[in-house]
Amino acid sequence: MASLFKDLTKLSAYRDRRFPGNQEEFEHALQTATTVYIGNMSFYTTEEQVYELFSRAGEIKKIIMGLDKNSKTPCGFCFVLYYSREDTEDAVKFISGTILDDRPIRVDFDWGFQEGRQWGRGRSGGQVRDEYRTDYDPGRGGYGKLVQRELEVQRQLVDYGAGSLGSFPAVMPPPHFGRRGGGQNYGSSNRQGRDYLQRKRNREDDQQPRESSKRTSDHESRRNFDPDSRPVIFKCIVVLYACEHSLKLSTCCQQLTSLACLGVYVFLL
Repeated sequence: MASLFKDLTKLSAYRDRRFPGNQEEFEHALQTATTVYIGNMSFYTTEEQVYELFSRAGEIKKIIMGLDKNSKTPCGFCFVLYYSREDTEDAVKFISGTILDDRPIRVDFDWGFQEGRQWGRGRSGGQVRDEYRTDYDPGRGGYGKLVQRELEVQRQLVDYGAGSLGSFPAVMPPPHFGRRGGGQNYGSSNRQGRDYLQRKRNREDDQQPRESSKRTSDHESRRNFDPDSRPVIFKCIVVLYACEHSLKLSTCCQQLTSLACLGVYVFLL
């Protein structure tokens, strides 16, 4: 038949390597001590909660909460000192395995509290069991310390990668090409085209005054026609026409100035 209570013939499965003595002295200390060790506690369990539970087994002399040696905060264990051996045995027999602060706790005989045993012995300051624990326990700080350090390293790598992306220049959107083409030289091409049109327009403007002045000079030369400056053949025609019609040379010259009159005269000849 299974036993409902803890077997007291085996005082403790835990052997404190810091005990100043041999195995026999250690077992004798366990048989006569009035101190119990409470393990598997939540980091958030208070001394008042411990007192309320363990005072049911007998009168309590002192409670020492286990602390993280670095942060000086509770790290999941404590010592309870009773006045009598009988109360100590009742605490181990009836309270071990019960629920405290939503957690099953473990109660063992202890060889006696000494100053310095209230500090955690793990490398990180807490208990050794929390150094290598791989499961997530919200009541004891989440993952074990080694797992937490590994997760922190991975997080830093991710943050470093995200931060390094900020050092690269922002990706610019592709240029929008218009009807005349595009690219990086689109603006310069338009400027060159505008400059070419402006130069062409200026050349046309320069040519127009020259042509206008040329036409004006031709008109003035025709209007101020000097008979002496005309070719000899024209002079001969004027003389013949004047003799034929008995006109003055000046009058004949004016009549023969236009090509039409000259053509009619030639036709009549």
